[in-house]
This record gives sequence, C-alpha cells and structure tokens, in this order.
Amino acid sequence: MDVICHVITKLELGGAQEVAMRVVSGLDRRRFRPVLIAGPGGLLTEEAHALEGVDVRLIPSLVREVHPLQDLQALFELVATFRRLRPKIVHTHSSKAGILGRLAAWLAGVPCILHTIHGYGVTPAQPLWLQHLVIKLEWMVGRVTTHWIAVSQADRRQGLEWELFSASKVSVVRPGIDPTPFAARIEQAERDRLRAALGVGPEQLLVGTVSCLKPQKSPEDFIRVAALVCQRMPAAKCVLAGDGALRPQIEAMIQAQGLQDRVSLLGWRRDVASLLKAFDVFVLTSQWEGLPCAILEARASRIPIVATRVGGSAEAIIEGIQGTLCPAGDVKAMASRVCQILGDERLRADLRNGAQELPEEFTIQETIKQYHSLYTYLLHATRPAEDVMKLQPNRL
Repeated sequence: MDVICHVITKLELGGAQEVAMRVVSGLDRRRFRPVLIAGPGGLLTEEAHALEGVDVRLIPSLVREVHPLQDLQALFELVATFRRLRPKIVHTHSSKAGILGRLAAWLAGVPCILHTIHGYGVTPAQPLWLQHLVIKLEWMVGRVTTHWIAVSQADRRQGLEWELFSASKVSVVRPGIDPTPFAARIEQAERDRLRAALGVGPEQLLVGTVSCLKPQKSPEDFIRVAALVCQRMPAAKCVLAGDGALRPQIEAMIQAQGLQDRVSLLGWRRDVASLLKAFDVFVLTSQWEGLPCAILEARASRIPIVATRVGGSAEAIIEGIQGTLCPAGDVKAMASRVCQILGDERLRADLRNGAQELPEEFTIQETIKQYHSLYTYLLHATRPAEDVMKLQPNRL
C-alpha cells in the first residue's frame, strides 16, 4: 500500500480540517495507507484519533502563529516524520502547514507533493509588503509542488494571475460535505422545540451563522448586521454558533449595543445539521474564503442565505434561488436583504422550496472520488521507469 500523508496546521473546527479528516477516512485501504499529521490542541484531535485505520501523528512545534525557531523545529520534525513513513504522496492544507509541509516533503525526497488551497494566506487586512511576501513564499514553495488543488475557480484564477502554477498543474476539487443530515426533513413540532431551546418563540424570526470567531469570518460584521436587523425587525433574534480568539470583542460589542436579549453566542456546536433547521435566514460575513463549507451546509438545509461575495461563494449560490451575495463589509446591504427576507413569508418559502438539491460536485463522496483518481494518476506519472515496466503485462 502507498502511504499518503495529509498535513494541516491544527485540527480545529473548520471546513478544511473536516474535509481532510473525511478524505483520509474515506480512502481505499486496499490501495492507500492514510496518515494525518497536525499540530496539537485542536478540538477535532480526539475525533481524528478515533478514525478507523487512520494513523494520526501530532507535531508539537507545528502552530499557527509565526515563531521562526519553532517553525524551524517543526520543519525538522516533519522531515524526520516523512523519512520514517516514506510516503509516496504528501498532501498539505492551509498556509502554514502548506509551506512547511511541502518544503519538508521535498527535503525528505517525497516523490509527489500536493497542496490544497482553501483560500490564500493573503488577506485584505495585511499591509502590502506582507501580502507580497506571502505570495513570494507561495511561489517559491510552488517550485517543489507536484500539483495544486483549488477548492474554487476563483482561487484557481487568482493563482494563475500570481503565476503560482500553470493551468496544467492545478485541479479544482470542491470541499465536499455529506448533505444527508442537512437535507433531512423535520416535523414542525421538532423545529419548534429546537427554536425554543434557543429562546426563540413561535412568533419570532431567527437569523443565524456558523463560523469561527476569527478575522477571516468577520464576526464583528455579523453583530453589526444583527444590530440593524433587530432595530428594524422587533420579532428578530440572532445566534452565532462558533468560538475563537475574537469572542471577548464580540461579547463587548453585544454589551455595548444593548443586544444581550437579542443576540446569543452559542459556542462550538457539533449539532449544526439540527441547528440550521431552526434558522429562518443564514448569514455569513467572511472577508475572504476559499469555498466555505458552511454555505454548502446551509444550502443543503434549504435555508435562505445572505453572504459576502468572496472566494468561491458565487460558485455555490445561485442568486435569487438560494439567496443573495453582497460585497464584503457592506453591512447595510446585508442587513437590508435579511430584513427583506424576514419580512416576506412568501419569499422565505419560495427560497426554501426553490432551492435545488446540492450538486454532486459539492458532496464529500465526489471529493474523495476525485482525490482518489488524482492520486492514482500522479503516482503512476511519478513512478520510476523500472517500476512502470513491472506493471506492464508480460508480452513474451
């Protein structure tokens, strides 16, 4: 069996992490031996250890923050790990693990090195010099990358524009979800029970989001949207499922705007499929994205969506069918659209009923299938000539 190592910085609750875990769990064990490598402290670490047939390795020095000495130690530990495991493929995710993991794989002599772009590490909040530095680092590490995978056409176009890769060295593979639990219908009585548990009465309307409280997701903008919606719609309540470094700031914003009775922070939730069924509108205020799994989950749940037009969001939502996309940071436009949907019961019903089933390309089954095909092709393409000859039928 060929060893395949997936490397990600931290197994926190997030789309990239869950996709990586589902892929290593779903690979054909007759062909591949999956190994998942990550830094410590993630909320999904225990869940990863429980994956059947998956070898999980933690690198203590692999952390998200930039620490030159610690990063150098992580690089050495990754090189040593790859030399012990002797993988045929190293497949990295996220910016930090992507740079260190690919460089370590090259130093260890790994024949096939892949990287999935879940959105770039270049963000609007960074100064220009830092943006240029990150792009340059990606370009340099790209010289040792066998193949790139983009989760959206938007990321593919951006990488081509920055000349990180050529068109022949990149594939688009969506970050699929399992739509089954999200598409499952529930009775009205069960939905009422879910809403009551969130403090939402029968006559009230619920606006919600599911996201990590970090700058990328701009939870401050969600609170600003919530404030405008609550001001215009007396029946509205808002919930934010997720946690993270910005929680103190978000709690302070809620307090400062007097929204304690209208906006709730739910913390991390593992029952998102059920939680979404309680929402009347789903909102995502991200400043940048690859292709957010939260949007795919909301779409599969047939909830009207109001989100920012960033990354691959426009590739997952059909305007006027599943919802609306607004410019990132345009709080007024988002609030106005949320109020329009909340104030029109027929429009909400039309958006729910008109929503199509989640296309196959956005399902985890298709993601695993495409990865499996890509791995098989690349392993054949990078196999030494003498090994390829051994695979040929005996013509004598």
